[in-house]
Order: sequence, then structure tokens, then C-alpha cells
Amino acid sequence: MTVATRAEAPHFEVEGYEFHPLAVPSRGSKELAVWSISAAPGASSTPHQHDREVVFIVTTGQMTGSIGGETFQADPGDAIIVPAHTDFTLGNASPTEPASLTVSTTAGMQAIVEGNSLQPPWSM
Repeated sequence: MTVATRAEAPHFEVEGYEFHPLAVPSRGSKELAVWSISAAPGASSTPHQHDREVVFIVTTGQMTGSIGGETFQADPGDAIIVPAHTDFTLGNASPTEPASLTVSTTAGMQAIVEGNSLQPPWSM
């Protein structure tokens, strides 16, 4: 059994988001990739895609964005399900309060930003 603590996880910061890899290949997971995200007040992502389905669970705060051109709002306990190869954005709806999410996908997921594929370091 492997326990990968958030306290010992590396962290990465991009566009007002802080990523903490939890269960990823570099930390003992073989098939899944799970990380936590902290979203700064008003943080908003660049439009992008993933090559695999990705599920975001809102744990605190309120998130907004769009998936395939359709806008959404998600509250704590809600799941944001993003299909593979679908443009999406994700933003913290509050200009004053942080938000947090837990994310799950399959190991080896690639992000696609402006036509360029990359493997996010928090998913490895």
C-alpha cells in the first residue's frame, strides 16, 4: 500500500492555479492520475483540451467556465466532466475567495493548448 500525502507533494503554479499531484505515476499510481487544485480568487484558465476524459470535483468555492462552448457553474460536491478533445475553460467565480478542486483522469493524459500537446508535470 502507498500513501501519497498532499503535504509531501510537489506543487506547480499556472495562471492563478496551484496543482498538487496526489496519485500519479511518480507517486505510485499505475493507471490513474489524481491531483488537487487551489484556484486563486478570479483565476481563469486558457482555453485548452485534454486527450482523455478529465473529471473535476469542486471541493470549496464556486467554479464557472465552458465545455464545448456551453457555459456552466459548479458548486461544492459537483462534478465537472470534460470529454476528451473538447475545448474548455475553468474559472473561480469569486473575485475574493479561493476555491479548490480534486481532479481525476488516466495516467499519461496530455493537454492540448493552442494546438500543442504537452504532459502537465502534475500528472506524471
